[in-house]
Amino acid sequence: MTELELKYGCNPNQKPSRIFMKEGELPIEVLNGRPGYINFMDALNGWQLVKELKAATGLPAATSFKHVSPAGAAVAQPLTDTLKKIYFVEGMELTPLASAYARARGADRMSSFGDFIALSDVCDAATAKIIAKEVSDGVIAPGYTDEALEILKGKRKGGYNVIKIDENYVPAPVETKDIFGITFEQGRNELKIDKEYFSNIVTENKELTDAAKRDLAIAMITLKYTQSNSVCYVKDGQAIGIGAGQQSRVHCTRLAGQKADNWWMRQHEKVLGLQFVEGISRANRDNAIDVYIGDECDDVLRDGTWETIFAVKPERLTAEEKRAWLDQMSGVALGSDAFFPFGDNIERAKKSGVQYIAEPGGSIRDDQVIETCNKYNMVMSFTGIRLFHH
Repeated sequence: MTELELKYGCNPNQKPSRIFMKEGELPIEVLNGRPGYINFMDALNGWQLVKELKAATGLPAATSFKHVSPAGAAVAQPLTDTLKKIYFVEGMELTPLASAYARARGADRMSSFGDFIALSDVCDAATAKIIAKEVSDGVIAPGYTDEALEILKGKRKGGYNVIKIDENYVPAPVETKDIFGITFEQGRNELKIDKEYFSNIVTENKELTDAAKRDLAIAMITLKYTQSNSVCYVKDGQAIGIGAGQQSRVHCTRLAGQKADNWWMRQHEKVLGLQFVEGISRANRDNAIDVYIGDECDDVLRDGTWETIFAVKPERLTAEEKRAWLDQMSGVALGSDAFFPFGDNIERAKKSGVQYIAEPGGSIRDDQVIETCNKYNMVMSFTGIRLFHH
């Protein structure tokens, strides 16, 4: 098949729409559903991300994509009992691939709502069972077991989008796209990110552990497929906060940092102990937790709407309790797709437990940024290569 007709483009008024190959056959096969224009953009970007994550780490990888940027990305690592609880996978079989997707989907559950999934490996039944419980648009993988495919075909009343991609497909080295009737052409970004990518350490502290190198690689590969400007926080093999598409880099750092903080706050004993009304949906539970953690909590408790969410009126989290808990977060890796122009980014990163940083360097204020890292005994690597993605 050289082309596939789509229902419409980014919006219903944008017709006709199709995906096609100028030469050769499409490397994808739709096994179920009818993926749309944005679905395919998410699927193909997500597939590149997980393929590179697996190549860099040797571990099965998964990503949760929304609007052509990842909401989460992770490699296979065991889940603690706490993570199993906040990711809603308690009592479920967790194969390595299933663990990777549980992490990718669970880190930022609000952003991942209605995601498009990419998996580095053949989708097994354990992974499909997690997908079946979440609100999602579709999945792309190099293959599916028979049981997994049957599970996925039963989702969304039989209309769930399932795409199989040829894992050996290699695109042309030059890519093009049209904007306003004008064709843009550039070489593909074939940059390989591995442990050697972080060898130029510019801070006084040069102790970059293997786990930190893995997490920095996850951050930078994730940023390679995130709309710029972008910043990514990673801990224990998974992205915990991604700030995408901001015009100011410090706003990326703040946005991603707030998401990382929320991920950590969801593990606080008061959050874990919240009791919800019977029958509340996962999405409403996620929204309620976000409100409880945030500044809106007092309003909800005061106006009585808590009764529609919580079975028992929760005890609020004080600002002091929040800060004390956040101060326990440590060992976080942070990647930036371009240089940090000011030390304020480092100051914000410190509040979210960042200890390791990778960025291209090249700012006229590099000395100020390095000095700020040294103040907090952080390790920072200058990669020398920008990772803008548009």
